[in-house]
Amino acid sequence: METTPAVILGTRPWGESGALASLLTEHEGKLVASVPGGGSRAGRALWQPGNLIEASWTPRPDGVLTGLKAEPVHQAAALALDDPLALDLLRAACAVADGALPERAPHPRSFHGLVRVVARLAQGAEHALADLIRWEALLLGELGYGLDLSRCAATGRARDLVFVSPRSGRAVCAEAGAPYAERLLPLPPLMLDPTEEGDPEQWRDGLKLTGFFLARDLFGAHHQDLPAARHALADRVTSLAG
Repeated sequence: METTPAVILGTRPWGESGALASLLTEHEGKLVASVPGGGSRAGRALWQPGNLIEASWTPRPDGVLTGLKAEPVHQAAALALDDPLALDLLRAACAVADGALPERAPHPRSFHGLVRVVARLAQGAEHALADLIRWEALLLGELGYGLDLSRCAATGRARDLVFVSPRSGRAVCAEAGAPYAERLLPLPPLMLDPTEEGDPEQWRDGLKLTGFFLARDLFGAHHQDLPAARHALADRVTSLAG
C-alpha cells in the first residue's frame, strides 16, 4: 500500500457506483485511478475537484493503481460552495492542471503551487487569485514554456516593465512598448511581486496573459481549447473589473 498527499483534479462516473479520479501528487505526478464507491452519494462529497486528501492505493506490476482510497485533509470544494468566484477559481485551477499535466511525470513545484492556491482560498477568492495567476505562470515554466519577465526584451532594463510580447513571452518596458501597446499583452504588477494580491483589473490582465500562453503553447499544441472552467473564471473576473 502506498500513501501520499494529493489534490483531486477531477472525477467521472465509472461503473454503477464507482468513479475514475484524477489526482495530482508531489512525487508521482498526475495519477488516474478507479475509486470503488466514488460515485455513490456518500463518495461524491469527498471526491470533488480541489479537495486535499491523503490518498492510498495498491500498485500492480503492470502499473495500474487499484483500490484507491482517501482520507480528507481539507475539503476546499465544500468551503467554496457559497462563493461563486471561489468555486470558479477552484474549478479552473483543477481543470488546467488536469488538462495540462501529463500522467506519471512529477512536477513538484506545480503541485506545491496548487496546494498553496487551494489553501489560500480559505481566506477568500480575492486572496487566492494572484496566487492562481502566478501558479499558471509557474506551470508554463515547468512544462517548458516559461515567460521571461526579468527585463525588457528591447532595452534590457529591469524596471518599468508593463507589457509582454505575445510572440516571445518576454517583458517589455513602457517606453519601448508604447508604440506597439495594442499588440502587446498587459503585465500586471502582481506578476512581478509575489506579495502583491492585486485587484480586479490586475486579475483580469493576469488571467488574459497566462491564458494566452496556456491556450497557444499547452492546450493548443494538443489541438485543445482551454477548459470551460478556465473561461468561466476569466469571464467572471472581467465582469468584476468592469
